[in-house]
Amino acid sequence: MYRKEKSIQIKNSASALYNNLGVLRIAPRRLTCFTAVHANVVNMVSASWDGLNYSHRQLQSKEPNVATSTSLIMQAAFCALPSRDLLVVTSQKGIQMYESDGSTMVYWHALDTPETNTVFDVPSKGSNITLADVIEGHKESITDMASECCGGEVCVADLVSADDGGNLCVWKAGEEFSLLNHIPGFDISCSSVKLWKGTAVAGYGTGQIRLYEAVTGILHAEVNAHARWIYSLDVAPFSGLLLSAAEDSLVRVWLLSMSPESHSVEIGHLHNECVTDTQICGAKFCDSDGYAFAVTGYDLSEIIRYTQS
Repeated sequence: MYRKEKSIQIKNSASALYNNLGVLRIAPRRLTCFTAVHANVVNMVSASWDGLNYSHRQLQSKEPNVATSTSLIMQAAFCALPSRDLLVVTSQKGIQMYESDGSTMVYWHALDTPETNTVFDVPSKGSNITLADVIEGHKESITDMASECCGGEVCVADLVSADDGGNLCVWKAGEEFSLLNHIPGFDISCSSVKLWKGTAVAGYGTGQIRLYEAVTGILHAEVNAHARWIYSLDVAPFSGLLLSAAEDSLVRVWLLSMSPESHSVEIGHLHNECVTDTQICGAKFCDSDGYAFAVTGYDLSEIIRYTQS
């Protein structure tokens, strides 16, 4: 179903962090941007679709007006907003927001206190970004968050967040964020979570994937997907393809579909790829249809790519 393509070299190897790969597709410029975190550096690569041109950039975690910093980066992720795309970098010291190409830091938010979920008001351009709200729902460290863009459809749940205890919080966005549901965990970390058609898709340290109806918390499916800790999940929203990657060196592709009888989401297995002798720490689709995906591994200085054959 998928074949391996030429890998993209990065300046430093990837750290062993959950979801340690960011992908942003820029169709007007026929580019795909990739990010991977190494210690206190974000490695960025912009690759042309014809595979002929690559542009590299490195971003360091640092506070404004401070020359150097050893603050470790916890995650770097592209945020696709209705009017602009941003690269958001979270570290031990705070949150940095950059233009999507990493050229300009537009906002810095210091984390002086152990806050939970922070909500920011982001204008369509410029750096007049403001802290709008701090919402509380988790008692343990937050590991991942995911939103669902519904287009013209009305969504009951807009955001799901996960923590180290395996708990999920389901949120409704608006002038104020409201907590719709709390799905209890099993004292094992939920390392990655996605939201698709109102279903929370969660990956755990047990190697299991669970599908919950987000608003009610009803468990619709549970799959023993991997032999070791899941590090990354991703969903191609247009096709319903699900990508899972774990410490067992396996990347698996699944199909999510809506059952016409039960009106709930079902899951079926489609494809495996083994990245030999690699502790996978990031896996992302490169497009909304799932035609291609990319993978990073701990201590690996390259981004491995696969496309449908």
